[in-house]
Amino acid sequence: MKRWGLALILALMTATGARAQDFKMPLNLDRLAAKASETTEVTLNERMLRLAEKFMNDEDDVEARELVKKLRGIYVRSFQFDSPGAYTDSDLESVRSQLKSPLWEKIVNIHSKHQGENAEIYFKADNNDRIDGIVIIAADPKELTVVHVDGPVDPSDIEKLGGQFGVPQVEVRPKAKPAKAGAQ
Repeated sequence: MKRWGLALILALMTATGARAQDFKMPLNLDRLAAKASETTEVTLNERMLRLAEKFMNDEDDVEARELVKKLRGIYVRSFQFDSPGAYTDSDLESVRSQLKSPLWEKIVNIHSKHQGENAEIYFKADNNDRIDGIVIIAADPKELTVVHVDGPVDPSDIEKLGGQFGVPQVEVRPKAKPAKAGAQ
């Protein structure tokens, strides 16, 4: 799961145009909750986001509140399992099938056989080639997370959503490399 943050950064930097199409969080994902040891479900449609804005009063919330004003929805399904194999690739087919449309574009696909971490990031764009939605599928043997952000998102804004509404924290700025010992 650690590498999907980097994948999101790369994807946001290389967004390409595609026309928008609705994405619905598949109901079959909710059936995984019975197998999970921990479940996070966030369903904020546009009406609920307007209500949530009213509670974002801290100075730290100002940037996130401005971003949320533009969105139509934030949907997160995250499941942690006690042992590997609690879900299968076929459990994700209802998600991926919606994203096979030419209106969605897969920007990042990471697959690690050694660590079992997998990440897929999809973008949709509006008629002006601006990002109008993101779907992230992040999976490892004992955890599965699907995030859908519906609405206009500027790549520089994505880290403002991190830590809000169940969206994982993402660092967009590259970390400074430590200086080598003895280097001047």
